[in-house]
Amino acid sequence: MSTAILTGQPVPGSSIEADLRSLGFDLRTAADAAEAETLLAEVPGDERVALVDARFVGHVHALRLGLTDPRFPLAGIPGAVTAQPAGRQALTRAMARENSAGGGTTLVDSLADRILTALDADGTGVHRPELGSLVAAVPADPQARNEARQSVADVDDEAVRLKSAVKARDGFFTTYCISPYSRYIARWCARRGLTPNQVTTASLITALIAAACAATGTRGGFVAAGVLLIASFVLDCTDGQLARYSLQYSTLGAWLDATFDRAKEYAYYAGLALGAARGGDDVWALALGAMVLQTCRHVVDFSFNEANHDATANTSPTAALSDKLDSVGWTVWVRRMIVLPIGERWAMIAVLTAVTTPRITFYALLIGCAFAAAYTTAGRVLRSLTRKARRTDRAAGALADLADSGPLARGFAEALKKPARGLPGFTAPVIALLGGLAVVLTAALTDFGGPWPVVAALGYALTSGLAVARPLKCALDWLVPPIFRAAEYGTVLVLAAKADLNGALPAAFGLVAAVAYHHYDTVYRIRGDAGAPPAWLVRSIGGHEGRTLLVTVLAALLTASQFKVALTALAVAVALVVLVESIRFWVGAHQGGAPAVHDEGETA
Repeated sequence: MSTAILTGQPVPGSSIEADLRSLGFDLRTAADAAEAETLLAEVPGDERVALVDARFVGHVHALRLGLTDPRFPLAGIPGAVTAQPAGRQALTRAMARENSAGGGTTLVDSLADRILTALDADGTGVHRPELGSLVAAVPADPQARNEARQSVADVDDEAVRLKSAVKARDGFFTTYCISPYSRYIARWCARRGLTPNQVTTASLITALIAAACAATGTRGGFVAAGVLLIASFVLDCTDGQLARYSLQYSTLGAWLDATFDRAKEYAYYAGLALGAARGGDDVWALALGAMVLQTCRHVVDFSFNEANHDATANTSPTAALSDKLDSVGWTVWVRRMIVLPIGERWAMIAVLTAVTTPRITFYALLIGCAFAAAYTTAGRVLRSLTRKARRTDRAAGALADLADSGPLARGFAEALKKPARGLPGFTAPVIALLGGLAVVLTAALTDFGGPWPVVAALGYALTSGLAVARPLKCALDWLVPPIFRAAEYGTVLVLAAKADLNGALPAAFGLVAAVAYHHYDTVYRIRGDAGAPPAWLVRSIGGHEGRTLLVTVLAALLTASQFKVALTALAVAVALVVLVESIRFWVGAHQGGAPAVHDEGETA
């Protein structure tokens, strides 16, 4: 339940009461500031409350944006201010001061606007939505009121609402091939009471059916899979547009949207590999390689963004050049397309699935993603080397969480703190890279079952500890987490391939998928300011270096068939632990009233 307190002199013929009721507000009327303060105190503390000037003239969507967005504790537009439970104390203090200053007299000017001014004076963060062409005003006289009403009539409220439902920054395929009609699907869903989470779930189910069709290995199945994958992407765009259209944001919804995107894509990879196997072509190594490459691309994005999230003196000639290129129309679309964002990538996968073979599809995917990864990583390295930025403790903490260091690496890090202080600033990613390359190459260049990968994995645990022995605040330290991901996933892939046994690579695919879920979950918690997963979870699944060492030990001690069973068991165990804890956390955060989140999402 939400309550709106109307203040000021009522205006005959005004639609403000009907507009507020249409937005779900229960109405109260205050004749003066003292009565408004009394009514405010009577509203239960766990409810949203709004102060709205009775003379308000504007679009309903302007009121919706200003008064119903669940992401912000305090928000306001001209003539209206609202507070959720987290912002009630600040609103109450500002109201008390204004009431005291005004002496509780009959309101002449806008109490809501005075409250907004008082909140700003307190340094309290108040969200003010971008209204664009929407009107929100408190006219001072009849002439101004008539002009404001004419301005309202001149702008199509619904057209603005539909347009704002689409992300301002999106890929070419999404912008021109999906959004022109998916926004109307979003409106259709809103008018039937569907929620973004329901649409997100429908998108997941559609993608899983697409994967099942691909797994049939028939041309008809591949064609159906391609069509359904595009349908799933349409629904994936629709859920975000529905959230923006109806302002239905939530912590749980942001997590579901981000998590299901990864689950859909990687399940589709598995479906393609199964379909190829039915036709006698083993492409599991390509499927796993595609998942490893895509996951490492995402970790590069996440780590770079977190490292520079709140960096100070954040200037770079490379960034300036990038901004200059973005000012030229055609370069914007070229730059967005060459990084192969989700829209372009899924369109490519769908078309190639329908008209070619899984092997060709994976070759194209690997080549495209490798180029995109090289392009984006090189650009970010150049930015990092040319910008003069001082990174904060928060950024260093986020990178440490993304590193996913287990007991072994943490133990070595603690023991090597003093020696690490004397190393040059750029050494952390170099040390991590050398250790990661050593374990992957040793596994690739020696026979399956030999002891040398175990030795290399022990060295990797040592170098991993040295890499994180001091805070990750240097220019290229954001490379450490993606290097760790590539080393762990690459080791699993190589050892499974070296086992040369039917079923070993699918088991490795399952293990990497389970671990990747844990790493994505870590990112989404950090993005939502919820902190990293609990330390006990990281310890219980060994950290990246512990899992890498365990897999090499299993390969050395077991036969190929036993190794396959062990990988499968490890995948199931890791998946159970991380999924149960993750679901518990996100559902609990949603039910506990955590601040609503809407993540526009990374384009990769």
